[in-house]
Amino acid sequence: MSSYSHGLDVSAYQAAQDWKKHARDGITFAFAKASEGRNSRDPKFATHVRGIKAAGLIPGAYHFAWPNQSATAEAANYIGAVKPYAGPGFLHWLDLERYSDGRNYHGRTAAQIRAYAATWVAAVEHAFPGQRVGIYTSADDIAAGRVPNGIPLWYPAYPGKSVDTYAEAERHSRPSPSGRTVTLWQFTSTPLDRSIAYMPPTALREWAGGTGKDDDQAPSKYTAPAFPKGLAPDKSTPSAVPLQRALKAAGYMPKSVKESPSYGPQTQAAVARFHNAHTRYRAKGSTHDVAIGPKGWAKLHRLAYDK
Repeated sequence: MSSYSHGLDVSAYQAAQDWKKHARDGITFAFAKASEGRNSRDPKFATHVRGIKAAGLIPGAYHFAWPNQSATAEAANYIGAVKPYAGPGFLHWLDLERYSDGRNYHGRTAAQIRAYAATWVAAVEHAFPGQRVGIYTSADDIAAGRVPNGIPLWYPAYPGKSVDTYAEAERHSRPSPSGRTVTLWQFTSTPLDRSIAYMPPTALREWAGGTGKDDDQAPSKYTAPAFPKGLAPDKSTPSAVPLQRALKAAGYMPKSVKESPSYGPQTQAAVARFHNAHTRYRAKGSTHDVAIGPKGWAKLHRLAYDK
């Protein structure tokens, strides 16, 4: 069995596809552009995504980012576009790339773009609990510090004629831009955008469904602080303050919430949002787990501070 999965992505620029034929030809996953900016939606998204799902492929969608607009408004645009089609096993992607004239990045620093991306991802994770959310982005964006850590990466880089088939992409070394691990590599745009995933089809389906091994870990020397003793929802302890700060930094608690030693309702709600975005840390059978444990604490800190 192959250690890789093959995929395609399309937008309004592509005609309707024979997705069942693509499936017979060995395609495992396919993504369609859903939206762009605050208001724009791809006119062929519904046609594409329905065909992808009907063919039994792992489905997904992407949103083209305008970091100099509101991240929450853009997330709402995307969520509205994909909500009728998203379900378990659906993959969501933020397409974070600069227009050639820079109009979608104009006036924003690298830190502001990174914060925009983290906010967009957190909003989509909250809207679709348990579903994977990743970022499609370039080596330049990663090197410039515009891409948050701890998020699956779909990476475009085209070697040219030396790698223009799936077989050649599989034989090529796995890209590692700025030392980051990539989950998907888009290696050509001819005749369609084509990508490989670094998991066999069965493992990719498990991963897309929110289970299976994480493949989104960026190499890092960051180590989360030890889990505080006595940190629990029914106790008032100074330990709640660093928890609140981490929740804010990771985008799960509004920055306007006043810090308090009390592990109160707002902290509990933020922890529940974190758990619903990262269900492996949530108590089994719960949809509102408000008690963070050592493994969840480490994951939250990495998301918040491993920049």
